[in-house]
Amino acid sequence: MKFSQAFLCLVAVVPAAADVFIKEQFNDEAWKERWTVPSSWKSKSELGEWKHTAGAYFADENDKGIQTSENHRFYGLSAKMDKPFVSGDKELVIQYSVRHEQKLDCGGAYIKLLPGGDAFDADKFGGDTPYAVMFGPDICGSANKRTHVILNYPAKNENLLINKEIPPEKDNLSHLYTLVIRPDNTFEVFVDNKSVRSGKLEDEFDFLEPKQIKDPDAKKPADWVDTKKIPDPEDKKPEGYDDIPKEIPDPEATKPEDWSDEDDGQWEPPMIKNPEYKGEWKPKMIDNPEYKGKWEHPMIDNPDYKYDPDMYKVCKDGCTHVGFELWQVTAGTMFDDILVTDSLEEAQKFGEETFFKKKDAEKASYDKFKEEEKKKEADEEPEIDLSEFDGMGDEF
Repeated sequence: MKFSQAFLCLVAVVPAAADVFIKEQFNDEAWKERWTVPSSWKSKSELGEWKHTAGAYFADENDKGIQTSENHRFYGLSAKMDKPFVSGDKELVIQYSVRHEQKLDCGGAYIKLLPGGDAFDADKFGGDTPYAVMFGPDICGSANKRTHVILNYPAKNENLLINKEIPPEKDNLSHLYTLVIRPDNTFEVFVDNKSVRSGKLEDEFDFLEPKQIKDPDAKKPADWVDTKKIPDPEDKKPEGYDDIPKEIPDPEATKPEDWSDEDDGQWEPPMIKNPEYKGEWKPKMIDNPEYKGKWEHPMIDNPDYKYDPDMYKVCKDGCTHVGFELWQVTAGTMFDDILVTDSLEEAQKFGEETFFKKKDAEKASYDKFKEEEKKKEADEEPEIDLSEFDGMGDEF
């Protein structure tokens, strides 16, 4: 069979179809069969229950997610992906939505992408389980508020945190979190499809040794003068300077009329700070004529630096599961619309079909919910019975 040159060129430019490794919307009761609670990770009393619900406000009551429901609990859950993702020549995209219906004082809401394959023990999945990617918001107190981007790097056997923190969304509405890791060793984080951080992996994470280091053989010269100011050798202490006392008797104080020197002792005026006292004398400072500036340690190329073209390969041996292992002081966080794919375009399309389709209606439902809450609080406020105060005015 022969093909025209034009046809072959067309085939060459048609992008490969996107692969979807997991797509979870929690809209059926069978979600419990796809997801496993790690009952061997924590005791039953420590594990919080996942609630299958549309939440307190929603765009569609039939569009459900999963929600943390008990305060001061650990939450664990994992699911096997439809097929493994293996880092190669396509990007890795992790996307999901988060909504904090509570006032979140301390609790995680991040998702993990996990290796393990058939050896993955879903029943024991927890904080010590190795992971490839940890991504998503984490809030605890006023100081700890960040969107985690943590990537496992086998070459160092470390989980590498992003060097500059990404702030999370803190309101009570749903937000769509998207992480892209590209084969050109770059990454990008989106919130509600808006890019909030992007860059090179080597610049934003400590994958590599520094390109340059201080020259270990270089030493500051012994005669190097880095003292910028010196005492003025011509400045002399004024005569009598040290004779000025710190305190003097208060000249405005007078002996009380009822003071008896015989009974009370000799009266002495209280002491006050002496306005003439100027502290310990120090000569004025002048520019040091020998000053050479701050000595800077010379830098040399780091012999241990080596560029790694495979930094992006967080799933070099294949990632097979996704999961949540969280601690929440106050429960109420909802998760929905989880997607792992190898195409940002596919993820954005899914976001349009889910998050953005629901966004406005959810906001309207939320506003109504808050108004009803305010009205309920007002109705529940106790009325003060003023009748008991009748006639009390005559008593005062």
